[in-house]
Amino acid sequence: MSRVLLTGATGLVGKHLLRMLIEKPEVSEIITPTRRKLPDYPKVTNLVEEDLTDVLGPLQTEVDIVFCCLGTTRKQAGSKEAFVHVDYTLVVDTAIAGQRLGAQHLVVISAHGANAHSPFFYSKVKGKMEEALQNELWPRLTLVRPSLLLGERDTKRSGESLIAPLFRLLPGNWRAVSARDVAAVMMREGFSSTGQGVKIIESAEIPRTEA
Repeated sequence: MSRVLLTGATGLVGKHLLRMLIEKPEVSEIITPTRRKLPDYPKVTNLVEEDLTDVLGPLQTEVDIVFCCLGTTRKQAGSKEAFVHVDYTLVVDTAIAGQRLGAQHLVVISAHGANAHSPFFYSKVKGKMEEALQNELWPRLTLVRPSLLLGERDTKRSGESLIAPLFRLLPGNWRAVSARDVAAVMMREGFSSTGQGVKIIESAEIPRTEA
């Protein structure tokens, strides 16, 4: 039986992953720090705070696997600083808490094009986040780099509905991928019994089961 720490459970990918974890018999408990209270689910311990760092720091329950589905956009966050807080600081805080609690495997959503030396702000922050996690020397670290995510969001992102049809047609790593398919590959990797060190899954490597 496995105890799991999941951050980003209210997001597009996180909601799918949470359902998959609940349904998995091998999972005994899912610890989910969130800003918004979740409905009551079996096996879920939902810890609610405005800033997730306030939850992650005091956590004492041992966990086996950490899943991080945190992510936003600069526009949605409201500023560069707020974006960095979600997509870098809280992700790193999740990883630090997970290591302290004994986890051996960290599975994280990054993004296609993540590069710490990118001239583009979004890609640069994602790349720096990946570097920080790799510097933590996890026994197993899986970085998933999807392209544009498809799915029903609680809050619509302006322009996304217009460009989504185009991204469905693009080749390779640029092709859009459904949030459910990303959650499925995170689930598969998280409970895989093989592999050590850092594994990067590019967008084109994510099996598409939804159009």
